[in-house]
Amino acid sequence: MKYRTLVSAAALISLAFAAPTFAKPKPADTPAVIANGPVTPMTPDMMPRYDSIRPDADYIKRVEMIPMRDGVKLYTVIVMKKGTKDGPILLSRTPYDAKGTMARSASQSATEILPAMYEEFVNDGYIIVTQDVRGLHGSEGDYIMNRPLKGKAGNTGSDDSSDAYDTIDWLVKHTPESNGKVGIIGSSYLGFTSLMAEINPHPALKAAVPQSPMVDGWMGDDWFHNGAFRNNTLSYVAGQTTNKAEGGGGIPEGVGDDYSRWLKAGSTGDYARQWGLDKYPFTQKLMQNPAYTKFWSDQAVDKWLGEQPLKVPTMLVVGQWDQEDSYGAPAVYRAIEPKDTANDMVTLVIGPWRHSGVNHYGSELGNLQFTGDTAKEFRDKYLKPFFDHYLKGAPDPKTPPVLTYATGINQWQETAKWPMGTMTPLYVGDGFTASFTKPATAGHDDYVSDPSKPVPYTPRPVGFDNGTQWKTWLVHDQRFASDRPDVLVYETAALDAPVHIMGAPQVDLYAATSGTDSDWVVKIIDVYPNTSSEGAGQGHVGIEMAGFELPIGIEIFRGRYVHGFGTPAALTPGRVENYKFSLPNVNHVFLPGHKIMIQVQSSLFPLYDRNPQTYVDNIFNAKPADYKAATESVYRGGGQASAVWLPIVQ
Repeated sequence: MKYRTLVSAAALISLAFAAPTFAKPKPADTPAVIANGPVTPMTPDMMPRYDSIRPDADYIKRVEMIPMRDGVKLYTVIVMKKGTKDGPILLSRTPYDAKGTMARSASQSATEILPAMYEEFVNDGYIIVTQDVRGLHGSEGDYIMNRPLKGKAGNTGSDDSSDAYDTIDWLVKHTPESNGKVGIIGSSYLGFTSLMAEINPHPALKAAVPQSPMVDGWMGDDWFHNGAFRNNTLSYVAGQTTNKAEGGGGIPEGVGDDYSRWLKAGSTGDYARQWGLDKYPFTQKLMQNPAYTKFWSDQAVDKWLGEQPLKVPTMLVVGQWDQEDSYGAPAVYRAIEPKDTANDMVTLVIGPWRHSGVNHYGSELGNLQFTGDTAKEFRDKYLKPFFDHYLKGAPDPKTPPVLTYATGINQWQETAKWPMGTMTPLYVGDGFTASFTKPATAGHDDYVSDPSKPVPYTPRPVGFDNGTQWKTWLVHDQRFASDRPDVLVYETAALDAPVHIMGAPQVDLYAATSGTDSDWVVKIIDVYPNTSSEGAGQGHVGIEMAGFELPIGIEIFRGRYVHGFGTPAALTPGRVENYKFSLPNVNHVFLPGHKIMIQVQSSLFPLYDRNPQTYVDNIFNAKPADYKAATESVYRGGGQASAVWLPIVQ
């Protein structure tokens, strides 16, 4: 019927302007719903763990809880290359997290997950073992800082000697890939635990390499130096003794200059109380024992070792510029070397390194450049052959009794004993000169030491958390201190021949103060010519070293202990006292054209706490009124001829 096709004109116009309508398409990214398909539940998305060691890894890693004789279990990580057989065990016992130490990176290569120092060992079939000391990180039990030997400093119920023995006993019985021989190694606190393993050692312990070991925390390792307290100890204690060292304990002081922060706080005790650090048990022990009491002497590891028979071949290692533990290794060497009648069981090594630098990269330190990676050279040529001989039956490498690196001429030197050379006095003289000739006339030089303006130990701003600053402060150019009015500077003429020293320079200082207490800081410094003519072959970097004042040794002595470390007493104002103490052990050559400088001052802040210069029973509790300026006098010539005695090799 035609009427269905007929429309009015109006309808046609309406249709012409109407929007077209189409079926709405689905968005391209909308998936089709599959009827009767699998239903995915909305479950939690957390995995309990991920096995980072894949089937193609080149190593085996085991975690064991090794039982001690008292039932406490210690967290232990064991790593070896796949296919290892008859492998010696290289053990370290640490307070610094065995789990993290043995997982340096996420890798399928043993050399990449382990610290760099282990590369040569693990590739040569060694079994690498690291264990948390009791009470920290993954280990059970209670933690005591540098846990003393049982019966020596209170009954602690256990010690790191017996824990090492029990650990070694378990390892040789439960590690089928081993050859039953064990060596122990470690630096700093791990150097301490390495030494402890040598006391009543397990028969399977065949060799030990304690590096920069903590030996006597009052005499010169970590906490004090000759009675002067090291302020950065407090932050270490907080981090180490909070929550099993698993976090927390950081001091929330923000960023800024530690010099200003510590000065504003007042005494070190005031600083501890301000930040709640006085609540820590070890801080309380420190503050209760500012003098060398039985508390400290009973913990001296060199004394313990001196009472023991020499059973384990030992290589003692320390850095010439060790900013933390320069005292321990030489002290142990002095204690045990006399027992080495054949001169073949004890070796002392002094390298051109910072603290623990032997295990890192040894091509430079601060502005100093050496000829090659001295740390790797030592590990390859001396350390590993030492262990290979005792743990793998390799030929005797004829390890020298003493191995030291001569800075200034940059070469390793082997000697039969330590120290070497003849002790020769370098005198301070009039006109602020220094000479090997005793001054003809007597006199003294004065300066004012003001506790409100102490001499910084490194240029400001000072940051204890600044790793680069802390690691290299002992080689920092001393010109920042030379021009201060509270620092005395004595200098030789330019040398016309080299002066080679091998040993620990000895301070022989005659001095007086107008106060009733005083600190004395003495530095031996190599002053470079004020030119850029010396090249990298001598450990210099051109213009950067022109006029450089390189410290060869820096040490502090708290005056109240001049008559005995265990018997502090007030100084008599104006009375001249003779202060005798050692600088760190060094092998150094002062080259022709250089000068030798002696600096004397009375503060090294904020590394060391301020001496109020008024005698108080306990400097930790000094009050603001106790801090007073004093005139300090250094005597020269006559019967009071101040000098630094240098062990000179002709």
